[in-house]
Amino acid sequence: MAQAVSAPCDQASAANVPGKATARPSAVLLATILASSLSFVDGSVVNVALPTIGHSLGADAADLQWIVNAYLLPLSAFLLLGGAAGDRYGRRRMFLSGIAAFALASILCAAAPSMELLIAGRVIQGASSALLMPNSLAILGSSFEGERRGKSIGTWAAAGAVAGAIGPLIGGVLVDAVSWRAIFLVNLPLAGGALWLGARFVPDSRNGDRARLDWIGGALATLGLAGLTWGLTVLSGPAPIGGGPVSVALGLAALGLFLLLERRRGDRAMMPLGLFATSSYIGLSILTLLLYGALGGLFVLFPYLLIEAGHYSAVKAGAALLPLPVMIGVASRFMGQLATRIGPRWPLTVGPLVVAGGFALASRIDPAASYWTGVLPPLLLIAIGMAGAVAPLTTAMMNSVDPQHVGTANGANSALARTGGLLATALLGSVLSRHGAALVQAVGTASWFAAGACVVAGLASLLLLEQHRLKPK
Repeated sequence: MAQAVSAPCDQASAANVPGKATARPSAVLLATILASSLSFVDGSVVNVALPTIGHSLGADAADLQWIVNAYLLPLSAFLLLGGAAGDRYGRRRMFLSGIAAFALASILCAAAPSMELLIAGRVIQGASSALLMPNSLAILGSSFEGERRGKSIGTWAAAGAVAGAIGPLIGGVLVDAVSWRAIFLVNLPLAGGALWLGARFVPDSRNGDRARLDWIGGALATLGLAGLTWGLTVLSGPAPIGGGPVSVALGLAALGLFLLLERRRGDRAMMPLGLFATSSYIGLSILTLLLYGALGGLFVLFPYLLIEAGHYSAVKAGAALLPLPVMIGVASRFMGQLATRIGPRWPLTVGPLVVAGGFALASRIDPAASYWTGVLPPLLLIAIGMAGAVAPLTTAMMNSVDPQHVGTANGANSALARTGGLLATALLGSVLSRHGAALVQAVGTASWFAAGACVVAGLASLLLLEQHRLKPK
């Protein structure tokens, strides 16, 4: 997601990938960390550059939304398909292809003379990330065994969290010291190192079952999300134009066809609907969509607010968000252990409600006041609530389905997290089009909507999660 906090279930999708230990484990681990850092860094680094890009290329609010969503849209739609492609055609091949395409797209973004080419580059980046992310995890799952597999996935997840956390700070430094274009060029050394290590040390692996890819499902999901996103972007703008309702209707129709197709394909679908047979998985899906949607909106709005209304430099705006990933990283281990002892239902109820309180406090945010009194308090409250939810959500998702469906379930949940950020960003047009006091007021209103979404997320956990189904299997 375009944020500094990775989706909760990214780290779990390698859990049941068969394979054998590799001869050069450290090189394989480093290759996957460098590759996934492309996605984690690029998902957050762009947010602090939005005001500068807007001024440089003459972008309006809708353009700024699409700088973020052009990346999230293909990532959300193709994430499951990217993992399936690795299973069928070879994970190493898809992994290296994703890295190479991401690097080329980064060059296009850095050199883009217009918004159209910048957005095109972001689309390619998102599609490339949908290839490299699931296959980097699958490579870890097939290259390590037993306890070493768990440690490698934990190291990968920790490195991703660090990369996402420092992304806004790196972006701010580059924007202030060089240019917004430099935030895309920083991807090249990461991609170069990942390609060299991957080509030399990563073993190939694939599933024995070479089932046909669900290309039609992927196309329908993409068309549905694209129509819905474009329609919401148009309708949320300061002066909505015609076509928005039609686009939303067509998007919903395409998503409806996608669900019908997935139902017919059964276990061969990219998102088997059998996963939603229990109220627990439904509740966890609702929670993920709403909670990560609210968080995705925050990571777009807060840097923009601090730069435009608070007159922060880009690097200060990036640093202002650091308490969120730091708090989540520090507290997640403890919360994961607590959820194991008492079950995930209450942590996943209380956590989102605390996040809601943070957004309610953010409705009174004053970017012109001292950071310590005007900005930090709501961010800390949101961070505490998210820290209470991230690890329990991962555990609950893994335990909500049969062991053979863990990878698919977590992949679908990760795609939902990105979709939440995608839709939230599409609704921010009227906010991003404002300036000064009007921007502060609009961010306050948006914060109340985010608080409401988090309340619903907490209630979904309270009412739908079944403790007996969420015990470790």
